[in-house]
Amino acid sequence: MDTNNLDTAKSWIESTNDSIDVYKVGLEFYLRFGAQGLRELSSAGSFSIFLDLKLHDIPNTVSAAVSSVADLAPRFLTIHASGGAAMIQAASEAAKEISITAVTILTSLSDQDLSEIGYSEGAKPAAIKLAKLATSNGARSIVCSPFEAGEIRKAVAPEIEIITPGVRPAGSELGDQKRVMTPLEALTAGANYIVIGRPITDLAQKSLQDMKSGAAKILDSLK
Repeated sequence: MDTNNLDTAKSWIESTNDSIDVYKVGLEFYLRFGAQGLRELSSAGSFSIFLDLKLHDIPNTVSAAVSSVADLAPRFLTIHASGGAAMIQAASEAAKEISITAVTILTSLSDQDLSEIGYSEGAKPAAIKLAKLATSNGARSIVCSPFEAGEIRKAVAPEIEIITPGVRPAGSELGDQKRVMTPLEALTAGANYIVIGRPITDLAQKSLQDMKSGAAKILDSLK
């Protein structure tokens, strides 16, 4: 739901709600419309919210931030696993009814990018290590590339849910994603949920019917 227009967001939900039941709302939307904007979206259909704020700060600040959005009842709320054990614990304890979702390594980063910012390991070992750290400190779901999903599935408890961005239908533009799989490949690799944004939302530039059909086609490809 990367848009700064509330009516556009509503129209996207209305057009795709037959195929999608969790919508990811990130910084672009939330910083413009806030909690009230999320409440207004509820009129567009029946769905759950994946609130992608990627919180990363000292434990007390993150705990307070989680508490401040708890009344919105998002299904998933993201934090950065790299914030460390105390921060992850603080987030998880602040709202036990929310699936605190730890982001491991961004799918826009390559191994070279990681080396440049100080990670001595490649994406996969770093993501696995962060996933273990997060889930041992209360995170209930993990965000990782589909290329790490299989190894992370083996490394964490079976009830931990794995969410993979970096998913593109065959033939789609990669955009700023570096490590991608198709939807079916990602689920086969171990993901419980897949994040697909622009391959669907860009279709709205043609028509909302194209957007509706595109979302339905992706869903059909998983059957």
